Amino acid sequence: MPTYAYACTQCGHRFDAVQSFSDAALTECPVCGGTLRKQYGSVGVTFNGSGFYRTDSRAGGSGAAGGGNAPGPTSSKSEATSSPASSES
Repeated sequence: MPTYAYACTQCGHRFDAVQSFSDAALTECPVCGGTLRKQYGSVGVTFNGSGFYRTDSRAGGSGAAGGGNAPGPTSSKSEATSSPASSES
């Protein structure tokens, strides 16, 4: 079940509440009875492994994954690196 952070708009009391997705949001401060506001912050999620990055699903000789290098060396380098990668998958 997810944990939600709440803060009172009147007294400033902050706390976390473990609630189900189907539970209604809390509206009353347990300290002063004031109005609560749900707090939103950054989520600590990282995506590791193949398939999460823009370059993971690209074809080897497209040229867009080269990063703006000169066409000659980039195309020969990407062809050399794409062949072993495609044979491993």
